[in-house]
Amino acid sequence: MSPAPPARSFASDNVAGVHPAVMEALAAANSGDALAYGADRWTTRAVELFRERFEAPVEVAFCWGGTGANVVGLQALLRPGEGVICPASAHIAVDECGAPERLIGAKLIDVPSADGKLVPEDVVAQLHALGDEHHVQPAVVSITQSTELGTLYSPDEIAALATVAHDHGLYLHVDGARIANATAALGGDLRAQTIDAGVDVMTFGATKAGAMYGEAVVFCRPELGARARFIRKQATQLPSKMRYVSAQFVALLTDDLWVRSAERANRMAQMLAGRVADLPGVQLTRAPAVNALFATVPADRKAELQAWSFFWDWDVSISEVRWMTHWGTTADDVNQFVDGLGEILAPG
Repeated sequence: MSPAPPARSFASDNVAGVHPAVMEALAAANSGDALAYGADRWTTRAVELFRERFEAPVEVAFCWGGTGANVVGLQALLRPGEGVICPASAHIAVDECGAPERLIGAKLIDVPSADGKLVPEDVVAQLHALGDEHHVQPAVVSITQSTELGTLYSPDEIAALATVAHDHGLYLHVDGARIANATAALGGDLRAQTIDAGVDVMTFGATKAGAMYGEAVVFCRPELGARARFIRKQATQLPSKMRYVSAQFVALLTDDLWVRSAERANRMAQMLAGRVADLPGVQLTRAPAVNALFATVPADRKAELQAWSFFWDWDVSISEVRWMTHWGTTADDVNQFVDGLGEILAPG
């Protein structure tokens, strides 16, 4: 018989339930009537909290989900004939079913990267077509913080990309689906990796930080958000009962719950890395910077492991898989998961 799987899955941080504080905020927001489309006190408070956290008069557009938020943020920066430079592994290039290209009509110029990160030289290499009417004009550099490969940009690395982008008339967009985990890993300093680093527009993730649904587009340069309301509506990303999205952000941003929850997820990933390192046939492919862990497992045992406690393949060619922790992962979950892996992989 297989060992009992852990109570919480290591497949993704998307599998987690809603944080209790967020659920309480949703229930509280459900009392009485409130005007629609953001004309409510929760939305007003959420925007205030964003401005406090960024220490700047940012503009905020709340959306239904991450793909829609990326579409809204990018569309605010792009004109016809323009494109987006991004890593080949970027969520907008791999996991959004071509939404930016179909809905915005903007070509994604995806650049191979071993660690999921762009460097200034990658951007410069794509600028040879500037001014040539026969070629898509690069207009935006888009990065993910933290990346799909679980790596992390330092504030200096983001600033270097912003500098090369701005020097050539491009904008810097950040997909911050896991900005909470990145901020926790960088010591809690949000402004250093955004406003101070030269980020123009970003998606600020809530779902992976403990929300039920909803993301935000944050315009670090407020003037870039002048048309965001109209873009959001046309992109079908305007929540009618916006108080329920906003109330979740109020809960997450109050007393930095979003960072504290991410710290726990990151810490559990470190614990997981330490424990699986000695398992037979398991080899970590990179040290975890946030809450994502990548490892190779014996190819002939992988299906059995996934049937026991499901997790996703990453690079099938080398039998690499991804394990992720989330705000609710406990030490008991980690221990039970590793003990189960060890029992299944044990020789003979």
